[in-house]
Amino acid sequence: MAAGCSVRLMTELKSRLSVRALVYAATFTSLLFAAAPVHAQSGTTQQALSHFAPGGATVPPRSAEYEAVQKSLAQGWNTWDTNSVLTQVLLPEGLAIHVGLKHNSTLNGDAFLSDALIGRFGQDAEVVTPGPHAWDGSYTSADVAWKEHKWRVESAHDGNDLVMLMTPLDKKLPTALPPSLVISVSFLWDRPGITLKHGNIIDVRAGAKQIGVYCTCAESDSQANFRVEVPVSGSYFAFDFNAAAGISTGVQRSVDQIRTIIAKQRAAYESSVQSAGASSSILDAIETTLGWDTIYDPEQKRVISPVSRVWSVGWGGYVLFDWDNFFAATLASIGDKNLAYANALEMLREETPQGFVPNYARAGGWKSSDRSEPPVGAITVLGLYRKFHDRWFLRDAYEPLLRWNRWWAKHRDVGGYLAWGSDADNEPANLDDHSRGTKQGAEYESGLDNSPMYDDAVYDSRTHLLEMADVGLMSLYIADCDALAQIADELGKTEDANQLRARAEKYRESLATLWDTKAGMFLNKDLHTGQFSRRLSPTNFYPLLAKAATPAQARHMIEDHLKNPDEFWGQWVIPSIARDDSAFKDQDYWRGRIWGPMNFLVYLGLENYADKATRDAFAQKSYDLFLKEWRAHGHVHENYNALLGTGDDVQSSDRFYHWGALLGYIEYLALRVPAQPQTH
Repeated sequence: MAAGCSVRLMTELKSRLSVRALVYAATFTSLLFAAAPVHAQSGTTQQALSHFAPGGATVPPRSAEYEAVQKSLAQGWNTWDTNSVLTQVLLPEGLAIHVGLKHNSTLNGDAFLSDALIGRFGQDAEVVTPGPHAWDGSYTSADVAWKEHKWRVESAHDGNDLVMLMTPLDKKLPTALPPSLVISVSFLWDRPGITLKHGNIIDVRAGAKQIGVYCTCAESDSQANFRVEVPVSGSYFAFDFNAAAGISTGVQRSVDQIRTIIAKQRAAYESSVQSAGASSSILDAIETTLGWDTIYDPEQKRVISPVSRVWSVGWGGYVLFDWDNFFAATLASIGDKNLAYANALEMLREETPQGFVPNYARAGGWKSSDRSEPPVGAITVLGLYRKFHDRWFLRDAYEPLLRWNRWWAKHRDVGGYLAWGSDADNEPANLDDHSRGTKQGAEYESGLDNSPMYDDAVYDSRTHLLEMADVGLMSLYIADCDALAQIADELGKTEDANQLRARAEKYRESLATLWDTKAGMFLNKDLHTGQFSRRLSPTNFYPLLAKAATPAQARHMIEDHLKNPDEFWGQWVIPSIARDDSAFKDQDYWRGRIWGPMNFLVYLGLENYADKATRDAFAQKSYDLFLKEWRAHGHVHENYNALLGTGDDVQSSDRFYHWGALLGYIEYLALRVPAQPQTH
């Protein structure tokens, strides 16, 4: 899932960033500062003519139905700005109200916090503990700690108006001077508008619309000459932050009136999640996670849910990762149909000219032209259709899914098996992505950037493929074919459906040859030596998802391996490499840590075969892992330590990465009407 220098080198550097962030660090720096990149293949220096990728602005037109979905999403006040969770933005106008804090001292040491992100690392970084965030932004709450100051920022809707309440939580000030709260008003994304301040009112004009922004910080005689110099754009209020202060739009409101509105919306949010009954705490966690991670992308005028704001800021505004954002669509389906549709369709709309969904797509139209990522699109789309039954959604998703499905069989087939790859010659090329056409690029296509499974695999520079028949890829592809065939049936595409089922059968037969009776497991096969790989990871269980195992095989897989404490079972499940593998002790990214998407895909397989007790135990263990840091810190980790059950033991685990919530979503699935395991 990444590009750049090797994972081992990054580990030695002990970087604060995650592996994927590090491997793309060269990409960030070169693109942002317009350095002259070196083409990975030719070694010649090439300079992009623009910050935008060639053809990167070319996107397919939206259907009328999907246009309506995006229009409905991109309305009203919400935390749309990638750069700060403390900024409220009104769409479509782009009017922004920013909350900043100035640390004051009588000596050296003044500082200003203009933006705040969840999970930022660094000695002087702010610590944001996210509270509830309604899907539509009707209620949000977050606590912030920075330079020993602590405060809470809440927001709520009152009709079309916004109110915000900032409350200091300090028990004792760290300096002799109180901090200054700074509320600035501006327009984002070069949207036209005017702000004019007079007293405790900022008048805003956006086209024909006029909006008043009011502050409860009316200047008193003692503060008549009070000024705070801070690096903000637009008009702003600034005042000593000694007591609760409020902001409101539309009409002037007192602090007490603002408190009443916020209490009403908080109660509405709590009532909404509690209506889910036994699933209420899961709904709360997922709604909050997706709420804070959802942003507006002005480049393509769309609402999307990238993996986290920290990632998106580093990628120039947004970054979409293939399977990550399909999982975001699944998570959003728990409460916001339109957001689920947007995340699935926007990932498909990033499809490359070669016909595959890229590993990544970032601001400026840059994307991985050489590699894809695990094919989970069709099972995601089918799942959303079964829940919401909108045929237009199937029609919009079908053609890109079909092109992507055909691409795998055409470009990743080695003698009837499927293998990961990286095609260096595809255009347009991301010139700063030096993993193109390398073994590392092929490993990034797997989504398992530094998995021990691929340590000894050989990359064939002629075919651009890893010489390994991959059980995980083949299983996911079979499931993709099966799901897409059902979609084709729904749309009356009989010939396509027949071809898809034929492809599924072809690779199901090939996958059957990867069953090793002695091991009692489907094993990856080194196509260079013809030998099975004995290294086991959760991907070896994916044949359960593809319904490619016989009941007898499934019993061996579940009883002898999944529930074996020497391999995958334990207090915290399931590690990304078996516990008895020499790499497990590394606990470094995909070398032994636990990942939400792996647990999710294995659980979907267990629904096809396992008894209810096994499924429930697996779901509960996954949920327990999620709750540990969610309850303690409000963290939703990219990955978790399989020994300690924590994500904060390393800095290569983003603290608010939405697919971590899949660990809770598994429990949500387990609480539904029980799935019927396959019996024949």
